[in-house]
Amino acid sequence: MSSLTQTLATPVATEPEPGARRRVPVSGRVWWRHSLAIVALIWSLFPIVFILSAALNPSGTLSTSSLLPTKIGMDNFDALFNDQNRPFLEWFKNSMVISTVGALLAVFIGASAAYAFSRMRFVGRRPGMLLLLLLQMFPALLTFVAMYITFAAIGDVIPMFGLNTSLGLILAYSGGAMGANVWLLKGYFDTVPRELDEAAKVDGASHARIFFTMTLRLVLPILITVFMLTFIGLFNEFLLASIFLRDVDSQTLGVGLNAMLKADRNRYFGQFCAGALLVSIPVVLLYLGFQKQLVGGLTQGSVK
Repeated sequence: MSSLTQTLATPVATEPEPGARRRVPVSGRVWWRHSLAIVALIWSLFPIVFILSAALNPSGTLSTSSLLPTKIGMDNFDALFNDQNRPFLEWFKNSMVISTVGALLAVFIGASAAYAFSRMRFVGRRPGMLLLLLLQMFPALLTFVAMYITFAAIGDVIPMFGLNTSLGLILAYSGGAMGANVWLLKGYFDTVPRELDEAAKVDGASHARIFFTMTLRLVLPILITVFMLTFIGLFNEFLLASIFLRDVDSQTLGVGLNAMLKADRNRYFGQFCAGALLVSIPVVLLYLGFQKQLVGGLTQGSVK
């Protein structure tokens, strides 16, 4: 009886079924993904390390720059802030003002249009949305000549909105960022229940009151997302700013740093890299501060 019990308790080794796949440990299946991620990380960090090395290089020239600096100093930063012919702080202020005001206007215009397309039913609603999508398929370079002529004529009548003015550039930026923003905002507006609007209308609220006091608070993540994307796009924009802004004091960071590099590429390369590092600070802080809202706005707004 005891031998029978031991026989029944002994596990019997089973042969694998023919054609059955052998299970590979998880660590053996993902090692190549980790390797690719490490290679991509090193590849993306290479230009950052080189720019940091060039900015901290005391000689400040392109010919003496290397991946790892032999000497470290702040001479390039001192020269950047003390150069009377190239006002870096003025460029930084212009870029911040133009990008912030332009992004706020783009968010307000896009949110107003998206609310109308999402909540109201009117003739031409669908063709209007398709037209905004169609306009995004044409490159922005096609509009530069027309915009230059238009704002040159506006400057003759209203000088503060003409060429070589920050207000004129902000006005040009505000109209050019509608298409993608409206589609992204409308997708998020559609996720807000219409019953909230109907309940507010029963209480006597108008469309404007519903929009400003209720809807904008509910769609705050997508508003922050659109503001961040627009701000970064305007902060890094170069072509249109180089056409509009000609005076040194009115230029943005992209235009000013590019002019510095064109003057003497070898001599001002260290100052250029120092300025590039300082330029990246607002963008990095913006991403770190609103990372949660950015992810939530992009994922929830893309459902519709």
